Amino acid sequence: MRRRLTSLAVSTALAGGVLFAAVPAQTAFAGQVTCHISQMAEEAAQHKSKAAKLDRSGHHKAANKERAKARAIEKRIAQCQDSEKHNSGHFGG
Repeated sequence: MRRRLTSLAVSTALAGGVLFAAVPAQTAFAGQVTCHISQMAEEAAQHKSKAAKLDRSGHHKAANKERAKARAIEKRIAQCQDSEKHNSGHFGG
């Protein structure tokens, strides 16, 4: 009886793992993500400008948050540029 329960638990866990592993693959092809790099760069510059103004007015915590937003946008820009550079070819060709 104990062996059947552990066997059942293991097979259930494996089946669940297969199900969870399949979900990201399906969502990866669900839609195409577009990157508007120039627009994102403009947003990053706006956040940096706002951070500088906040720093001058003495609101350093808020300025740090704006800088973090700018860094996040710049990171997404780099990821977009990387994906464009590495995914320019066709599959199987």
